[in-house]
Amino acid sequence: MAGPDTDPARPEAGSPAAHLEHLRVERRLAPASLRAYTAALQRLADCAAAEGLALPEVQTSALRRWAARLHGEGLAPRSLAQMLSAWRGYYRWLGQRHGLRANPADGLRAPKAPRLLPKALSVEEAVALAEHRVAEPADPRLEARDRCIVELLYGCGLRVAELCSLDVHAGPQAQGWIDRSAAEAHVLGKGRKRRSLPVGRAALDALVDWLAQRPALASPDQPALLLNRSGRRLSPSQVRSRLRERAARAGLPQPVHPHMLRHSYASHLLQSSGELRGVQELLGHASIATTQVYTRLDWQHLAKAYDAAHPRARRKPDDPA
Repeated sequence: MAGPDTDPARPEAGSPAAHLEHLRVERRLAPASLRAYTAALQRLADCAAAEGLALPEVQTSALRRWAARLHGEGLAPRSLAQMLSAWRGYYRWLGQRHGLRANPADGLRAPKAPRLLPKALSVEEAVALAEHRVAEPADPRLEARDRCIVELLYGCGLRVAELCSLDVHAGPQAQGWIDRSAAEAHVLGKGRKRRSLPVGRAALDALVDWLAQRPALASPDQPALLLNRSGRRLSPSQVRSRLRERAARAGLPQPVHPHMLRHSYASHLLQSSGELRGVQELLGHASIATTQVYTRLDWQHLAKAYDAAHPRARRKPDDPA
């Protein structure tokens, strides 16, 4: 968004680039959130430039027209809602920092999107994946690491970014680590909020096995817990790739991604405990409404059990009386 003559180290006051710097430095948004804001503000800047408008001069009618056009071009309701939220945030910031009198994005709402249930594995599928073993692995080090990945994702409900940011030891620079003696994981989640959560026996056992293999890949000054074959910190994309491959080898009928194991963790905890507030704390959700979606998964599970087992559920609507 900066012009060719703009110093990238000092964005122009009131510009989208200055707002993004505010979000990065003062709000400390995560890289993925910053990328989403950047894309949304780039769209705003492009629309304004196409009509020869300076961003502070844009009116609500123009924003509504641009949003409608983008929706007509295929932008999904959920993506449109995120974009409008970014626009509102930008104009709110202009009002706070640069005296803009009214926020033209106030009151603009995206079409309501259907609420999709998160995809979760059944208990049997999750256990099959966790208990899968490669009889003669080509590289026992990577086999131990991949088992550890599955156990930590499903056993602790970690986000993939939280998993990849784990270090071997606690320290001033560590974003997360596992205290084996206390059987606790300490992670830095969304909004840079720290939380602690229990680590089960199966995950601890897999961790011990991996730590026995890790020195063969790690340099002495490498803090990361999970490493790739080159000895560098494992990336989220590498975790996704390894998990898809492992799920296929375990015979699961659908591709598995890291967040699916987090969903499975939450759903299975609710099925067995019913402790909605406790699951909210373990997942690190700011709002319990985010956690409540897993109660719908639990209801689906109960409904299927009813359909399969209850004698009054077996009769089809068109069966003769």
